[in-house]
This record gives sequence, C-alpha cells and structure tokens, in this order.
Amino acid sequence: MKRLFPDYTYGPGPRTNCWWDETIASPDWPVMQGDLSVDVAIVGGGFTGISAALQLSEAGVAVAVLEAETPGWGASGRNGGFCCLGGSKLSPGVMTRQFGEAAARDYAQAEEDAVRLVSDLLGTHKIDADVHSKGETQLAHTARAMEKLRRTADASGTLHEPGDLPGLGFGGGFHGGYTNPLGFAVNPRKYLFGLAEAARSRGAKLFQNSAVETIGYTKSGFDIQTRLGRVKAAKVLICTNGYSSEDVPRWMSGRYMPAQSTVLVTRPLSDSELQAQGWTTDQMSYDTRNLLHYFRLMPDGRFLFGMRGGLRSSPRAEAAIRRKAVQDFRQMFPHWAGVEVTNMWSGMVCLSRNLTPYAGPIAGQPGLFAGFAYHGNGVAMGTYCGRALARMALGQEAGLPGPIAHPPGRIPFGRWRRVLMPPAYAVMALADM
Repeated sequence: MKRLFPDYTYGPGPRTNCWWDETIASPDWPVMQGDLSVDVAIVGGGFTGISAALQLSEAGVAVAVLEAETPGWGASGRNGGFCCLGGSKLSPGVMTRQFGEAAARDYAQAEEDAVRLVSDLLGTHKIDADVHSKGETQLAHTARAMEKLRRTADASGTLHEPGDLPGLGFGGGFHGGYTNPLGFAVNPRKYLFGLAEAARSRGAKLFQNSAVETIGYTKSGFDIQTRLGRVKAAKVLICTNGYSSEDVPRWMSGRYMPAQSTVLVTRPLSDSELQAQGWTTDQMSYDTRNLLHYFRLMPDGRFLFGMRGGLRSSPRAEAAIRRKAVQDFRQMFPHWAGVEVTNMWSGMVCLSRNLTPYAGPIAGQPGLFAGFAYHGNGVAMGTYCGRALARMALGQEAGLPGPIAHPPGRIPFGRWRRVLMPPAYAVMALADM
C-alpha cells in the first residue's frame, strides 16, 4: 500500500493509551488465510464497512470484511464518540449555491437520517454503548462568534445567551451557545463491536490483520490479495476513509486528505471539582473555532477533550500535539488545571476536495464502490454511507442526495498535497482569534 503519511502514522504510536481500549475487549476475528469466494468483499472494518456488512448479511448476501489491523484500530475505534449532524464542511449557503436548494435540503435531511439510523441500530441490536447527551451544543469562544450564532440559529434548536450558560452547567467562560436537539454521545468502540457482532451472527465473515495488497479484475468480478489469502468477489466496497491507500484502488489517489485529531480523557472528576469549574452537564459540546475543540463529561465522570491541529506525524510531533491538547484543555477549563490526564491518543479524520462525503461507484470499474470523507463526523455519516454502499451492491436505489453522490475531484499536488494544510490551518487560526 502507498499511504500519504509516514509509517509512524499507521503504527501503534498515535493510538497508544486510547481510553476506549480499556472499556471493551477487542473481538478475536480470524486472519484471512487461503482462498475464499463471496458475493461482496469489504475493505475496511470501521463504521462504514461494518454498517455495510450488516446490511448485506441481513439480505442473505455472502460478505467478507478485510480489516488491515485489529478491530476498532482505525478512526472508528478512537474517535470522540459524537453521533451528531455533520459530514460536510460546506455552509448551507455554499451548498445551496453549488448544488441547488433542493439538493442542499436533501443533504440536511440525510444528516438527520444518519443520526436516527445509529439510534435505530443501537435499539434494534440492543447495543449498550453508554449513550448520553440530548443533542449537541456549540459554544461561542468570542463575542463575535456569538453574534454569528444569533444570526444563524435555527428555530428547531435553542439559543443560549451568556447569562444562560451557568444554569445549564456550561462553565468555561463561553460567550453563549446554541443547542441542536438531534444527536447523542456514544462509546464508539462499543457501538462498532455491537454492529460487528450483529453482522457476524448473520453470517458475515470478519477478518483482522488482513490488509488488502492488490485488487485485480477478472471476468467474474475481483481477485483480492491479502498477505496470506485470496478472496474472489463479484463486488467490492472500499471503506478505508482517512486510512486509505493511494493504490487500493488507484482511483483513490489524490481524492482524500487525512487530517489529525487528538483526544484526551481525564480521571473521574469529583462533584466538588465539577462545581468548581461550573461544568455539570453531560451534553456533548464543541466550540465555534474553525480548528475546533470538542468535549463532554462521560457517564463515569471522566472528561473527554479533543482538538484538531496536528499537521505532522512522528514521535516528536505526536508528543508536541499531546502537549498542546493538554495546554488548551487547561486554558479552557482552568479549575481543572491540576486534574490528571490519564489517556491521550491521535487519529485521522478524512477530508475531500468537495468538502462533502462520498458514497458511490468508482468510475470505469463496474462493481467497485467507495465511501469516505466524513470530515470528522464518521459515527453517523459513516454508518449512513455504509448502508448506502450495501444498497448499491444489492442493485438497489441508495437514495443519496446530490452532494454525497457527487464524486470527489482530485486534490492538487497529488502525493504532496499535504503542503496545502499548513497555510489552510494558518488562515483558520487567524480567523479564530
């Protein structure tokens, strides 16, 4: 495989000490060895791939999931666990100008449907994923940001003026906020493994440590080579998102941009510590910065805090971004400056040139499909796109809105496209001041 970042990125270093690993044991999927023939092969065992596998197995389709690492190793097992609206970085106005009013409206509906899909799956399959939070709250980090929230607040949610926040349990010097009632928080690893068990119990074959090395084409479909095995499939779904390869398949080259996100978790906070900071809500929240911070109090009293911003990947760079995450956490929540941070890790979100997700066929290669680029909102949108890919593999109408069905263009500079990120982040950081 040809990856965009250094080998360190795809090794154990960035995810070392991930809190979610301590909350549930990883299922012991077998390694793919020998020969196997299935109707559909899925490359990647995260939210997208497992959602697709569940949908296909429920339809009686023979399906195999090929995960390069261990279950939950990638973004689906190390994200912040926010199941919320999102998936695109386009504002509603820009989306309307690019795709038209009807398509923008359909996309907004798709985001809502994605959150409800996760909720339905949790209930249907009786997955205990530590669900909490009634919607999601965006908190203004400046008075100017609050003015924008006042202008853009939707009537379906609730606007919070600065004086409202203490009574709602939001203590952190914010300038107001806005709560969207749709969304909730989960333990992403418990959710993923619950979906995987549901798929496995319905006949899906799930493999770990089975990285796909090549995808060949035959008269009857595809010939997929892993290190120790070979899979023949009529159709293939590429579900690798921020951990994609430039050559599996080659169509992916230049069409995705991984970007780092770093998360920390504290020890459980006491009631007196919560009162001192004034943060007593379990509402999942994020601030109005472009390079945002996201945070929530979890059911066991631990506080989760995450941020964007890491541009390099190496042991030294990882140590630096972890220091920055702790620094930002303690600046934003000064009454917890002495609280121990017990766990910290990093992972990759995925962007596209279009700034919208994609789920659909790979041009010129019948039977090959891909889903990726959730822009940091993979819990809901990855699940949704996985279901859509399964429907495509079944020959059904996926019902996707135009912005998701529109194939992403190639990002300039090809394998060197990471050079675009530092100036983009610099501009966003200036805008956040």
